[in-house]
Amino acid sequence: MAHGGQGLARTAVVVRAGAAPLWWCGVFAAGGGVLVPGLTGRRIGVLAGAALFVVTAAVVACARRKRYAALVRSAARAGKHDVLQDRAVTIRNWRRGHRWWLLLAFVAALGSSFALPAAGGMLLAGAGTGLWLKAGWLGRRERAGEALIWVRVDWLGRGYGAPAGKPVKACRATGVAAGDAAPGGARRR
Repeated sequence: MAHGGQGLARTAVVVRAGAAPLWWCGVFAAGGGVLVPGLTGRRIGVLAGAALFVVTAAVVACARRKRYAALVRSAARAGKHDVLQDRAVTIRNWRRGHRWWLLLAFVAALGSSFALPAAGGMLLAGAGTGLWLKAGWLGRRERAGEALIWVRVDWLGRGYGAPAGKPVKACRATGVAAGDAAPGGARRR
């Protein structure tokens, strides 16, 4: 990062990085939870889990949208000395920063099945779905503005997962061909 350049990570990639781990932790926890009859019975657990899935997906997908929209609107052009981080590096850093939280969430979701079968796992899967929906929403904004949105790596925090947190003062923008991720953070085809 010579000459004052900053390391930049794609905002949509950071948002999307947690989607797959949360989804799969939720699916496995819900699958294991269905095997346990629990205190309430499987039927009530699955119905409660379905409601939790929908509510969690909606809350996660809509959380902080105004903040993201404000950051996208005020994004300045990235400089020629800014270093764009690869998608794989961003995802690896996010997962490394959250691995213990993911493990703890999986164990808690599996353990909650003794009270309410499958509900905890479906809640986790809903959080993963919400992150995918939010990344898709960011991707639509990127396509509409014909610019990819980036955030400084040093503003993401220790866990590497707060692309709209308080330390983030502004974002940078590049053309849609920059980097190795498509709008929304998916792998470029």
